[in-house]
Amino acid sequence: MNEVLAQKRVALIAAARGAMDTAYAPYSGFHVGAALLFDDGAIITGANFENASYGLSLCAETVACSIAAHAGRRGGLLAVAVLGGKDGAVDAAISPCGRCRQVLNELAGLGRTDPLVLCVGANEVVEMPLSVLLPNAFGPANLA
Repeated sequence: MNEVLAQKRVALIAAARGAMDTAYAPYSGFHVGAALLFDDGAIITGANFENASYGLSLCAETVACSIAAHAGRRGGLLAVAVLGGKDGAVDAAISPCGRCRQVLNELAGLGRTDPLVLCVGANEVVEMPLSVLLPNAFGPANLA
């Protein structure tokens, strides 16, 4: 495990939990928080933001990646923590949806990293590299 991640793992999960509390989920009631850890120790969070036109809703991971990009982050993504649950109660571990996996892959690709994804549940944390969640990912090299 990367030294920065080893030192910040608890803080990363806590940041995702805190972000979940800011979710806007009036339709599904399913609140999600995500936190991104960068190699300089910075943590950037996001929460889901639903829309009455369901397809326009934003996932927590996508919000966090957008905030990171807006802050000028173009590399160094080490880890992602994601958690969520109905009415803000965390039960089973959840993983990023397919769209979020692709968005995370794009951000990770800018720094040529394979971030560890922490899928946080009430009683467990399932950890795996993004490349395991999104094998044979589509990226910039496919457009060349």
